[in-house]
Amino acid sequence: MTDRLETMSIFVRVVDEGSLTAGARALAMPMATVSRRISELEDKLGAELLLRSPRGLTLTDTGQTYVADCRRILEEVAEAERNASGEFTAPRGTLTMTAPIVFGRLHVLPVVSAFLRTFPDIDIRLELTDRSVNLHEEHLDLAVRIGPLLDSMFIARKVGEVRRIICASPSYLEKHETPKTPGDLAQLDAITFQRLMSPQNWRSGTEPPQKAIPMRSRLIVNTAEAAIDAAIDGLGVTRVLSYQAAQAIKAGRLVPLLQDFEPAPWPVHLLYEPRALIPQKLRAFLDFAAPRIATGMA
Repeated sequence: MTDRLETMSIFVRVVDEGSLTAGARALAMPMATVSRRISELEDKLGAELLLRSPRGLTLTDTGQTYVADCRRILEEVAEAERNASGEFTAPRGTLTMTAPIVFGRLHVLPVVSAFLRTFPDIDIRLELTDRSVNLHEEHLDLAVRIGPLLDSMFIARKVGEVRRIICASPSYLEKHETPKTPGDLAQLDAITFQRLMSPQNWRSGTEPPQKAIPMRSRLIVNTAEAAIDAAIDGLGVTRVLSYQAAQAIKAGRLVPLLQDFEPAPWPVHLLYEPRALIPQKLRAFLDFAAPRIATGMA
């Protein structure tokens, strides 16, 4: 087992250094030994992990998956040994996580910055994206997830709720009658944030089944920022998540509409995989971030 862990360490170091020569130098080992150990590893696995060329090394698809698994295994072994020996004094390592773009910028990034100042031995790789990310397949420690949870295999820690709101600019409402019921929206120009709803039909109601309202989407966009900017410019009504429009509403550039008809709020969770040994870096971030994100959303 020790030999296997050592080979994993060699493989990870070579990948990090970008070449067999640089890896051998960093490991203070003969390059022939490093090359032989990796070749033996590939033979044992029956799979090619690295593509070698004069310009360096490229991971195969199998190699990308394997190096991520190696990092996780080596980190868990090191942490288990530190915990068992009583020598662990502070969390360390790299925490990989993802969050929605606008929510991440407004509510996650400030907490991440404060966390990094508090824990100097932890680094964070934060991916801001609105696409649905599979934690296991993309080898991430943590995800901030907005909406109903479909990943029942994961552990979820709720930190708040967001609402799906409809809003328009004061200038647009001066020229058009303010809607009093969801059905009135059909008479207005729509700016549709495509990731949130259909451009042809907006759904309304506090409980399912929700009523479909036929809409004329004068503009269809793929980011909330674009929808909000267009609404501020007076192009029409838009539907976004409450945190996305919070600053514009606070500044008076947008006005929320039909608040009594809003659907039930969506929960916000910190999501992570169940493990026999949760890394100290992840536990530290959960304990640090969860109450701060919740406070920031209140």
